[in-house]
Amino acid sequence: MGRRRQFIEGPFGPFLVLAYVMFMTRPIYAIGDIHGQIEMLHESLERIERDGGKDAKIVFLGDYVDRGASSDKVIELLMDGVQAGKNWTCLLGNHDRMFTMFLEDYPRTDYRLKPGYDWFHKNIGGVETMAAYGVEVHSERRLFQIHEEAKQAVPQSHLDFLSTLPLTLEQDNLLFVHAGIKPGLALKEQHPDDLVWIREGFLDHTAPYPWLVVHGHTTIDAATHYGNRINLDSGAGYGKPLSTAVFEGGESWLLTDEGRQALTP
Repeated sequence: MGRRRQFIEGPFGPFLVLAYVMFMTRPIYAIGDIHGQIEMLHESLERIERDGGKDAKIVFLGDYVDRGASSDKVIELLMDGVQAGKNWTCLLGNHDRMFTMFLEDYPRTDYRLKPGYDWFHKNIGGVETMAAYGVEVHSERRLFQIHEEAKQAVPQSHLDFLSTLPLTLEQDNLLFVHAGIKPGLALKEQHPDDLVWIREGFLDHTAPYPWLVVHGHTTIDAATHYGNRINLDSGAGYGKPLSTAVFEGGESWLLTDEGRQALTP
């Protein structure tokens, strides 16, 4: 208490307190599942800049690839922003992980996929991601041929970027994660597979979490606040809007062309 009083009452106390308050209430922006939609991503970033300036803190919730036509350009934009020192945190999504798993020396299929599914299933979107890199996927091509061509076509820097992405970000009573968490487990005990894949047990959980959980992964018609969590996956991968939210001072809004719209339970 004495050190806090000294901090407040010193000669620069009022300015330090003001700076501290401004830092603590600085808005945080979150962008839902992008799925290769580069134009939508540009539009979201423009909205954020209008609302919070060029140095806004942004959390991307994962799933940068598949379904849309420009997965390569999305990854490039995110890489460039992070390397330029922007205040961006890019989380890993399950589609991003499937992409890197296929590009390993011996390609793997994620075991959390439904029976009969692989990354090239029409509902997943790997075909579109490969097309973005100039690699054709069709029934007349064998898997090893596609894999060999993909290894040549996809820059290693893209794979390195995706392979080092974090799974969560915890800040200001908010937990950002791609898919969700398993209720009842501490964050350090959560399994990485659940953080990028979970639905059952998380989506139907109505009790409070230690944080407001901000996630994507499960496509819904519009960004929705459920009281203990907010889902921002509004279906951009299927041509629907890409949702962007802003969090500030314990409140949340959906960011639109008209500005902030309250996002409440």
